[in-house]
Amino acid sequence: MRDLADSIESVEQLATVWRAMVLDRDPRADVRDLPGIAVRWADCRFAFWNCLTLTDAGADAGLLKQRLDEAAEIMRSKSHPGFLWVFEDLLDGPARAVLAEAAGRAGLRYAFPGTGMAGDLLPIPEPVHPELTFVRVRDDELLRSYADINSRAYGFPLDDGRDGLAGSSLWKNRVLAYLGLRDGIPVTCAATVEADGRLFVVLVATDPGWERRGYGEAVTRKALYEGGRATGLTRATLHATAAGAPVYPRIGFEPNSPIRFYALGD
Repeated sequence: MRDLADSIESVEQLATVWRAMVLDRDPRADVRDLPGIAVRWADCRFAFWNCLTLTDAGADAGLLKQRLDEAAEIMRSKSHPGFLWVFEDLLDGPARAVLAEAAGRAGLRYAFPGTGMAGDLLPIPEPVHPELTFVRVRDDELLRSYADINSRAYGFPLDDGRDGLAGSSLWKNRVLAYLGLRDGIPVTCAATVEADGRLFVVLVATDPGWERRGYGEAVTRKALYEGGRATGLTRATLHATAAGAPVYPRIGFEPNSPIRFYALGD
């Protein structure tokens, strides 16, 4: 097991940032801190803004089963699907061993893996990429492009991504969101936002037609560089998908807790 403090930091960063994102999407959203479960649920079409996460540190198998049942019940009460995030290192050994079985019994299906990461890596040099220019998202047209890149990268309908981001004042002002443009066309994106003394990296994506060219790393470095300049922060955190996990250590991030994402079963 890794240092539990790193995993706790990762969960707390998620809860802090998603509170802001979900309430930005809908001030009436379901944002609650229940015993052992953080609810951050906008109940919108953008599934990433519909989030639960388990928060008990050192949960045993019995407590895990209870929390999974409670989480599944909350998810069933919602109109739109979303994900339960389970940070594996917050579970004790026996709980990790029964996680898959307990999730299935609760009516949850495994969706995809992730990894919490953090690093004391700022400041970093200003990035350059020979094929890209960078532009900050400051208007609705650029924000729509940001949403569309995420939708294409994660396999969502375009309208779902737009439902999560369109018209957001937060994303055009407080979030340092950047697009990477190739010949004037947005092809990659990344953003950072200040969260409890850290710089959190959020919604990194590259259009599937332009992967494996270093675009995602370059635009992530741009968002980190500008975020560090704007805030003076030195520590950054993120939650990586399997596709992004090999990229971020090159920037200076270190993996902490593995994450399992669960959705309601069919």
